[in-house]
Amino acid sequence: MPPKKHTTLDKVLGRLDQLDSTNLHALVQRLARERAFLEAVFNTLQEGVLVVDADGIIEYANEAVEKLVGLTESAVGLTLWRLVPGLQASLEGLEVGPFTAPVVTREFELAYPVPRVVRLYMVPFANGESADRRFAIILSDITREKRSTTELIENEKESSVLLLAAGVAHELGNPLNSLTIHLQLIERKLKRLKESKETRSLEDSIKVCRDEVTRLDGIIKNFLEAIRPRPPDLSEVNLPEVIEDVLRFQSKELTDRGLKVEGELPASTPIIMADRNQLKQVFFNLLKNAMEAMQPGGRLSIKVRTDDDSVYVAIADTGSGIRADELAKLFQPYHTTKVSGHGLGLMIVQRIMRDHGGHVGIESKEGIGTVVTLQFPQKHRRVRMLHAG
Repeated sequence: MPPKKHTTLDKVLGRLDQLDSTNLHALVQRLARERAFLEAVFNTLQEGVLVVDADGIIEYANEAVEKLVGLTESAVGLTLWRLVPGLQASLEGLEVGPFTAPVVTREFELAYPVPRVVRLYMVPFANGESADRRFAIILSDITREKRSTTELIENEKESSVLLLAAGVAHELGNPLNSLTIHLQLIERKLKRLKESKETRSLEDSIKVCRDEVTRLDGIIKNFLEAIRPRPPDLSEVNLPEVIEDVLRFQSKELTDRGLKVEGELPASTPIIMADRNQLKQVFFNLLKNAMEAMQPGGRLSIKVRTDDDSVYVAIADTGSGIRADELAKLFQPYHTTKVSGHGLGLMIVQRIMRDHGGHVGIESKEGIGTVVTLQFPQKHRRVRMLHAG
């Protein structure tokens, strides 16, 4: 083991028993001044700074935290989960969870004292020789950023994506139409020929080609529909049913890749107001990402849980994970960590979730896996939000 480094303070504290009352008093005053100086530095920051233990108990909070969450007294001794309702439920319960990941970043809304959007950044750290795990947390108010610059940039990017997609669809649509026409001509000519084993084989091949053309045409239409900024067609939806539909659709690929699926999808999950087809697109994109991140033998875990206002869906994989410096870029158009990726999947997920009044959170650790948490407002909560608007 490398030799332990001793700070000046360690050396001074090590000689406490040798200090007389005068020097001890001077040391206490010095420590008090240094503490006051550090607190003054942290209290000048506009970002909220917290230190919490593994149970979420707040051990330190600067003044910005109290302003962000509308406290009239110190936050020390309170729990983080009380200050940020719904955060604990969206982080706990999975093996690849918040306290195994080195970095957690997410955005959420606070309704009190005023509605605002806050970005949370959480990282564990060691406290000297103590074995207790602690977490440093920075809370940033990004409401104005979300409402101005970010929205403008996202709208411009989405517009450019839409134009690109329309161009690609046009370029692909023409040859697909041509293929359909020529396949129909070949099929007609075959019908004029005397039926034989060879003609039946050709008819089977033509059918395969036509099916593939139809499939490609469907992919183009679905892609355009997914990125077209249209409002969701809301109806009552049971999330577990939607997830099961998507899993059935992807069951063959999951089997071919040698992946195991575990799920907790309670039938009693509260109803939400959502666009069923758009939600299928969300889960399809996320499950596709998870599958492509894993090797044979990997495990996909899907868990649904609720609190009084929201329904949470946590999708965890045991894949390669995401580097901390990549987390902030995941929702940007064209940004991808995959060699063959187009960088649109998570952008589409975020847009659909935003249109549903929901949120997306991602925690990841390289070599261990990734957890994506979706938060949906329950039906009664959605109704209140619509009335409020």
